[in-house]
Amino acid sequence: MKKLIVAAAAFLGLSAMQAPPASEAQPLSLSRLDCGTIDVDLAPFSDTGLYQGQKRTLVASWYLIRSGDKYLLWDTGLDGGLAGKPKDKDGSLLKEKIVTQLARAGIEPSDISYVGLSHYHYDHTGQVMDFPDATLLPGKGDWEVIKVWKAAELRFRHWLSGGGKVEPVEGDKDVFGDGRVTILTMPGHTEGHQALLVRLASGPVLISGDQYHFTANREVGGVPSFNVDRADTLASHDRFEKLAANLRPKVIIQPEPDDVANLPAFPEAAR
Repeated sequence: MKKLIVAAAAFLGLSAMQAPPASEAQPLSLSRLDCGTIDVDLAPFSDTGLYQGQKRTLVASWYLIRSGDKYLLWDTGLDGGLAGKPKDKDGSLLKEKIVTQLARAGIEPSDISYVGLSHYHYDHTGQVMDFPDATLLPGKGDWEVIKVWKAAELRFRHWLSGGGKVEPVEGDKDVFGDGRVTILTMPGHTEGHQALLVRLASGPVLISGDQYHFTANREVGGVPSFNVDRADTLASHDRFEKLAANLRPKVIIQPEPDDVANLPAFPEAAR
């Protein structure tokens, strides 16, 4: 019986990653948007001392996926209170809020159906409260942390109090039910860290979350010292790389400026 259950789960997971026939599909598009930059000391980004004395500027990117008349917002970047201000003491800089960028294309916060979170860190969830009507899609492990972590209470109060809908994701999730937009469970960076696979007509795109932080980090399979579980991180690295090899997607390392620039900037979109 256990083998049957495992086989069924594997089949359902595989089915969720299959795209529908083109004749049945809603139009699908993907845009990337600016959510600020962060100056970082790279030393903590490897638990083997690889980056001692190095610094870099990383980006806090976020993504808008449209399927027919529904929108998924993937991550919400830095705190909106930073918008238009000088770089703060932590090296964070934000030109403008997400809602401001969306408004130029006539998109209201209430138009966003889902907010998917790669993980709970501040540079990925800073403007989540601006989308109270959206169903929140955090990893289940992350949601369990958010429920007891006082530092996250303000950002997530609306959902924690029952004012908004939450669907904690355990395993992979087929967001729109047609196999083209799949949240992928990849724990290790945080308890419920997630990546995103988008199967556009032009080809698949694999968005990393913070599975990796920059290209060199991916090339060596580095594990940041602040990740919650080293073994889970390495297992998620293995899954990510096998997906990349088998599906041959365009890989986007979310904090890597060079990768982010390979996608059209909103309001333009890849299709």
